Amino acid sequence: MHLYMKQKVFSLKDKFTIKDPFGEDKYFVEGKMISFGKKLHILDAAGNELAFIRQIIFTFMPKFAVEIDGQQVAMIKKKFSFFKPKYVIDGVGWEIQGDFLGHDYMITENGAPIVSIHKKWMAWGDTFELDIADESKEVLAVAVVLAIDAVMDSQSSSTVSFNSND
Repeated sequence: MHLYMKQKVFSLKDKFTIKDPFGEDKYFVEGKMISFGKKLHILDAAGNELAFIRQIIFTFMPKFAVEIDGQQVAMIKKKFSFFKPKYVIDGVGWEIQGDFLGHDYMITENGAPIVSIHKKWMAWGDTFELDIADESKEVLAVAVVLAIDAVMDSQSSSTVSFNSND
């Protein structure tokens, strides 16, 4: 399943939609305007929360938790490295590989693709194309991709509370 995510350039808080291949809204992402650490809610068309992403504050390296149904299912962490960014997904057995700086990477499970992520360049705002192999893992895959993007954005932010669309 292909999904398309376009984050707004000028926004007081994170708020955008994720669209299906037909251009229809599939998921809604809403962030908190004022909070300690970044918080994102992934909602369905009826406004029901499907996943919650929250920044773990007061850590040496950026860390984000993904919760589904009130239970933490994954933790995305940036690892310390000098040359090439490295990220770890704890809790689901997924691995990340690819070009993070170019926003062209893949998440796999036991070598099988879960989601391929490609950032479109020359677009107004961050625009991503997600190719998710297994629809049953779609919400978790979207949440993990958003958490990885938040980890990347947190590297460029020097404050505890930030907006990735600044």
